[in-house]
Amino acid sequence: MFGKVAVLMGGTSAEREVSLQTGEAVFAALQRKGVEVELIDTKYDYITKLQEGNFARAFIALHGRGGEDGTIQGLLECLNIPYTGSNVLGSALAMDKVRSKRVWQSLGLATPPFAIWEPGTGIENYVKIFGLPLAVKPVYEGSSVGVTRVNSASSFDEACELASRYGIVMIEPWIIGDEYTVGILGNDALPSILIGSKADFYDYNAKYIAEDTEYLCPSPLTLQEEENIQLLAKQAFKAVGASGWGRVDLIRDLNGDFWLLEVNTVPGMTSHSLVPKAAKVAGLEFDELVLEILSMTLGVATKVKVKGANA
Repeated sequence: MFGKVAVLMGGTSAEREVSLQTGEAVFAALQRKGVEVELIDTKYDYITKLQEGNFARAFIALHGRGGEDGTIQGLLECLNIPYTGSNVLGSALAMDKVRSKRVWQSLGLATPPFAIWEPGTGIENYVKIFGLPLAVKPVYEGSSVGVTRVNSASSFDEACELASRYGIVMIEPWIIGDEYTVGILGNDALPSILIGSKADFYDYNAKYIAEDTEYLCPSPLTLQEEENIQLLAKQAFKAVGASGWGRVDLIRDLNGDFWLLEVNTVPGMTSHSLVPKAAKVAGLEFDELVLEILSMTLGVATKVKVKGANA
């Protein structure tokens, strides 16, 4: 049905180690499903392997630069190998936080205001606009790589130096509230996940604990709030040209309003990652989720029924 599948993992980004874990988990799941599959670490001579490997399609398990920015997607297009997830444009646009936000702003979708940091510019310039605390983050990195919460002038320069290691730096107001994430699978939004510290969840029956972070799914939103966050996530995902599958990260402020942070077009895919957790709550086990994502490369997914997903 699928032919020989290349699972592309590793690479050279700041998220290499997580990508290796994702690749191994996806590889094992496809093997269990009887798919002919080969692991390829794109840190090494992977182009020759793709050219000579007789691959019918590729499962992209690369995080960060080289995997989520349209680079590997463009190569696979040239090699005429169908691949999982967003196309070149959707991948590149979602990876660029500034351009993503400009698209959302043009459509009236709520996202925090921002400014591009000019080297040598002091914190007072941004405090006048945004107040404190501030979020200092790289424009072209995903997840929390290089991101710092700045509460005072004393930590601003160090935060900017850290973020600048990854390129252009942006400044946003750090919105106080609860962090949520919504997985996207095809045309469906999966159940939202509330992310917080253990102290945040003393009133809740937390379903998953990792070090000092807890992930609550289903999240403690009302039905209407859940519909609202799922709709906003799907709108944001579509707006940047993303497709197939991914994850949208948001903040809910103290007034109960949701704010878009970023789109991840290749989020983590281990058994304890967030998209698989939400998919499981929606009735889709890990192996079936992996197969569903791969099935989208055929043009028509396997149409696994996802319970509780908002189409």
